[in-house]
Amino acid sequence: MAGRQPAPPQRRPVVALYERMIEAIRDGTYPPGSTLPTEPRLAAELGVSRPALREALILLQEDGAITVRRGVGRTVSPHLPPRGFEYLKPVEQLLSEGRQVRTSALARAYEEPTDFSTQHLLLPGTSRVRFWESLIEVDGLPACLTQEWAARDETLAELLPDAAAAFDGPASTTSSMLRLLLEAGRELPLTGSSSIVATTLGRQRGEQLGRPADSPAVLVTQVVRLDRTPLLAAKHMLPPGAPALPVWQAR
Repeated sequence: MAGRQPAPPQRRPVVALYERMIEAIRDGTYPPGSTLPTEPRLAAELGVSRPALREALILLQEDGAITVRRGVGRTVSPHLPPRGFEYLKPVEQLLSEGRQVRTSALARAYEEPTDFSTQHLLLPGTSRVRFWESLIEVDGLPACLTQEWAARDETLAELLPDAAAAFDGPASTTSSMLRLLLEAGRELPLTGSSSIVATTLGRQRGEQLGRPADSPAVLVTQVVRLDRTPLLAAKHMLPPGAPALPVWQAR
């Protein structure tokens, strides 16, 4: 008899409560500068337990959404900082901003780990992992060359089986790997980190993007995780003339 597959992780109640409170701040239920009700009253208003509420309040304080002062209580911050995973978006969505965007598959394959994928996905040397290369066009012009590597199928099957199924589905030819991963994990607290460097396209990427090899470019590397487990590593190459990528910053 085959062993039972472990159930995929569910959204933690405290994360859902955090998001409810962020939305309540945004819609003016708890406006910036106001003092939050006491814990018992707030728990009653939200219909949650006080331990769960306390955890969500800690997250709100850590993110700078509220401040706590002795003798005053919890006050909603004047400026609501963005939560990282709220703004984790596919690169084609970030590039759209009212424009026509099309994602085309250049490669959909399994490959042995590269230095990049091994480093960021913590892969053993004997693994074979999914590799996707996609061209993203904005208003008919090449705007981004994306290379993406997924965690091992065994890891995806355990943590995010819907993503593994989506990667083999019909949407794989018209979507980035990140887009399908985020759709499959929309109920989970996925987080991402990125680095940005200046570089040149080089011959092969220049041909793919229709630019000279010595054209300057921006290279964005990205890693997406569930808790501490990396699920995806990507490189996004943006040539001259590509739409600007919005970058969120907060203090």
